[in-house]
Amino acid sequence: LEQGLRTPLSLKSTVYISPDVPTIDQAYSKNSDSITVEFAQVSGATSYILRAESKTGDFFFETPAAQSPGTVVGLQPYTDYTLSVMSVNSGGRSQPSYPIEARTVVVAPKMNTSSPSNDSILVTWHPVEHAIRYTLIMIREGSSTRLIVNTTDTWVTFDNLDPGISYCIKGMAWDAEGRIGDDLTVCQITRPHSPDVTQVLLTPGRSLGIAVYWMTVQGANSYLVLASNGQSCNTSDSYCFISPQECGQNHSVTVTAYNDAGPSSPSHCCSVPLTDPCPPENIWVEEPTAGNCSVVWEEVPLVEYYVAFIKRDDGTEKSCNTTKTTCQFFCMCGYTYLTSVFPYNQAGTSLFADVRNYTTIPCCPQDVTVNLVSTETLEVMWSPVKGAELYETTAAQTNSVLHCNDTSPVCALSDLTCNSLYSVTVTPCSELRGCNHTCTPHRQETAPCAPEILNMTQTTNSTYKVLISTPNSPNTNYTISATGRYDRHTCQSRNNSCELTQLPCGTIYEVTAVASTAVGKSLPGYSKTLETGPCCPSTVNVTQVTQAMTNLTWSPATGASSYLATLMSPRGEAKCHTLDTHCLMGCITCGTNYSVQLDAISSTGHKSQCQYRGFSSSACCPTGVKLYRRTNNSLRVYWRSSSPQAYNHTVELYGTGANYTCFAAAGSMYCDIQEGTCGDVYTVVVAPVGKSGEKVTFCLPRTYSVPCPGSNAGMGEYNLSE
Repeated sequence: LEQGLRTPLSLKSTVYISPDVPTIDQAYSKNSDSITVEFAQVSGATSYILRAESKTGDFFFETPAAQSPGTVVGLQPYTDYTLSVMSVNSGGRSQPSYPIEARTVVVAPKMNTSSPSNDSILVTWHPVEHAIRYTLIMIREGSSTRLIVNTTDTWVTFDNLDPGISYCIKGMAWDAEGRIGDDLTVCQITRPHSPDVTQVLLTPGRSLGIAVYWMTVQGANSYLVLASNGQSCNTSDSYCFISPQECGQNHSVTVTAYNDAGPSSPSHCCSVPLTDPCPPENIWVEEPTAGNCSVVWEEVPLVEYYVAFIKRDDGTEKSCNTTKTTCQFFCMCGYTYLTSVFPYNQAGTSLFADVRNYTTIPCCPQDVTVNLVSTETLEVMWSPVKGAELYETTAAQTNSVLHCNDTSPVCALSDLTCNSLYSVTVTPCSELRGCNHTCTPHRQETAPCAPEILNMTQTTNSTYKVLISTPNSPNTNYTISATGRYDRHTCQSRNNSCELTQLPCGTIYEVTAVASTAVGKSLPGYSKTLETGPCCPSTVNVTQVTQAMTNLTWSPATGASSYLATLMSPRGEAKCHTLDTHCLMGCITCGTNYSVQLDAISSTGHKSQCQYRGFSSSACCPTGVKLYRRTNNSLRVYWRSSSPQAYNHTVELYGTGANYTCFAAAGSMYCDIQEGTCGDVYTVVVAPVGKSGEKVTFCLPRTYSVPCPGSNAGMGEYNLSE
C-alpha cells in the first residue's frame, strides 16, 4: 500500500464546476409584453438564463441572455410574474437566483381619428384595461412643436389647427402605479379650406357650357363643382367645365375641396352669367275669320321682347317687334305661312327657333277631268292648288258615298257599281283648316256590268247554245267568244242566249261574255271551258308479238291526252290505259277473234269511243312435241294441237350435219322425216300455218340428241327453256 501511494497515476481527468448563483438587482417593464431584468454578473459564467413564472402557475418560460440586462418577451399586459436568473458555463447552470416579482405595463390605446372640420381633429379610443388616465402628444407635419394633453376620457378634440395639414398623434396609457404603458402613433390630415372661386364664364360654341376657375387649397386632392341646376364636374385641377347648359338659365355654382379627411365647406356661391333665352315651345296661328290671322306663342321667362317672322310660300315676308305674345297679319286662302318667333334679353337671342307651318283653306281645283279607266274605276285628275295637303274625292250615288283620300292631284275611285251614274266631287283639304266643301261636282257613268255564262248546251255535233245573264240596262250588246288554240268563234245578241257554230272535235275553248254600251265595254265575265270531244285516231294497227301478247298502235288523236284500248272476245277482254300511241297487251288467247275499241280521253276526262275492225289472234303453238327414231332410220316428230280449229303445221329440224323440213296437213299430229345421218343433235320447231299461209313465228324450239343404231346412248331431250 505504501508503495502504491508512491507510484504516480497514469490517467488524467478534467473537472467542470458550475458557476455561482447570480443576484438580481431590479426588474421593470417598459412594454406590455416584456420585463427587463438587471442582475450582477458572476465570474466564470458564459451566459445566463432568465426564468419567468406567473403567480397563478399557468405560465413558465425561460429565455437565454448573454449579459445583464436581459429581457423576457411574450408576456401578457398588466400581469404579475416571478423572475429569477441562472448563470451558465460548461459545467452547467447554477441554481436559480433569489426570485423577484414584477408586473407588465398596460397596452397603448387604439386610437381612431377623424377631421370634423378643416381646423379640428377628433381622437377616440376604447378604454384600456387597468388604465387610469391617458397622455396624447400631437406634432404638426414639418414642425417640432408638441402639444401634450392628459385626460381620463376616451376622446380628445384638437382645435385651432391648420386646414389641409397632416398631424401625428402619439397615445399612451397610465396604470394605477403611475407607470406609462405602450405608445401608439397615428397620423390624420385636416379637411381642406374652402376654395376661392376666381372666375365663372360661359363657353361659346354649338354646345353652351360653364367654365369655373378657383385657387387651389392646401391638402386638397380633388374638387367638386356643383351648379344650382344639379349639374357637376369633378377634377384635380383648378378649373372645370360643365356642359351642356340650357338656354334661359340664371343660376350659381359652388366649389368644394376634398382630401382623405373629407370635403371642405362649399365656396361662396357665384352667379353664372344669364344665358340666351329659349325659343317659345308652342307657336300656333289663329284665324278667327277668313283672311284675319294672328301668330300666337307662349310666354318665355327672362325675355325683354320678341321678334316674329311670317313668311309666305311665294317669298313674301313680314316681321313684327312686340313685347306681347301675339302678332296679327293678313292671310290669303291657298297659301302656306312659315312662322317663327325669336325672344331677346341682355345675353342676346335664342340660337334657333321652331318654325310652324300654317295653311289657309285651299281653293277648289278648276280643271277637273273624270275618265273611265276600267269598268268600275274612275280616274279623276286636276291641277294642284295651294295649301291643299289632302284631296278628298267622292263619287255620290243614290244610297252611298265612296271616298278616296290622297295627297296627289289624281285619284282612282275603284270598286264602284257598274252601269251606274256617279256625281264626282274633288274637295281640297288641309289638316289645320279642314276641307273646302264648295267645289262643283262632275258626272260620269261607269261601264256596263260583266255578264255571267249560265249554261252551255250542245245542240248538234258542232253547235253549242250559250245562256248568259243580262245585268245591264236595255239595248246593251253582248258578245260571246269561244277562243281555242288555233281559232276563235263569236256570236252576238241583245238577249240572254247565243249559238256558237262549226266547233271542231278535240278542241278546248275558253268561252267568255262581254257587254258593251256607249260608255265602253265591260270586263269579260268569268270564263267557262267548253271542250269538244277528242277526235278518234285515224289508223289502228294490231301486231301479235307472242302467243299471249299483242302490240296495238294508233295514230295521235287531236284533243286526246290518254287512251284506253280494249280487245274483246267471247273468252274475255284485255285492256290497256296509256298516254302513248301504242300499247303492249297481254292475256291474249290464241286462235280467237277480237273486236278492237279505242277510247280517246282528254285531260279533263272527256271521252270519245272509237270502234275499229277486229282481228284474229294467231293459231296456238302445239304442245307435247316429241322426237322418235324409227326402225327405217326415219325420225317422227309428234305433237298435240291446242287450237280449237285445225291448222296445217310445218316441222323444221336443224342439225349440225343437215336441216330438214316437213309439212303436216290439218288434223295431223305427227310428221316423218328421213334421216340422212345418225348421231346428230337436232333443234325441232313445230308451228301452225294460218289460212293465209303465214307461219306462227314465236313457237319455242326444242333440242334432241339422236344416237346411231347399236349405240348404248339413248335418245334424249336437252333441258331448254321454252
